[in-house]
Amino acid sequence: MNLIAAVDKNWAIGNRGKLLVNIPGDRQLFRQETLGKVIVMGRKTFESLPGGQPLYGRTNVVLTRNRDFAAKGVTVMHSLDETLRYLERFSDGDVYIIGGASVYGQFLPYCDLADVTCIDYAYEADTYFPNLDRDGDWQVTAESEEQTYFSLCYTFRRYERKISKKLKNL
Repeated sequence: MNLIAAVDKNWAIGNRGKLLVNIPGDRQLFRQETLGKVIVMGRKTFESLPGGQPLYGRTNVVLTRNRDFAAKGVTVMHSLDETLRYLERFSDGDVYIIGGASVYGQFLPYCDLADVTCIDYAYEADTYFPNLDRDGDWQVTAESEEQTYFSLCYTFRRYERKISKKLKNL
C-alpha cells in the first residue's frame, strides 16, 4: 500500500480540519498518482473534500467509527481489520492512504511507499503526519528539484520502506 501527503517542515498536515495550503502542483501530483486507484480516508477527510463528495475516478473508502455514517459513492468501513480485508481484493500498488492523521497512523505499518510533498514553511497546525525522516524503516529514494508556488518552496519526495512488509512476512 501507499501513502500520499503534503507536510510542512514540522510534518504538519492540517489545522482545524483544513489542509495547511493549497498548492496546484501538489494537487496535480495527487490526481496523477490516485486517479483510477483506491483511496482510503477518514470521515473528517472525506467531509473536507470539495462539496463533501467522493473524488471522481477513484474507489473511495471511508473509515469511521460512526455506524450511522453513509454517503453516496463511497464504501464505508468501521475498523482497520475490516478495511484491510476489503483491500485484499486490490493490488497493493493501487491503494493510497490519503488521511487524516489517525488513518495515516493506523495504515503506516502496512505501507511500503509514501509520496510526500515537503513544504519549506512552518504553519500553525494541530494535525501531523509521522516524520519519516526520523523513522529508520524509511528512506528517501527520489526527490524532485525545488519547486515554487509564489514565494513558497517545496519538493516532492518518495519514501520507501527499507524492508518491504511483504518480505518480512515470508
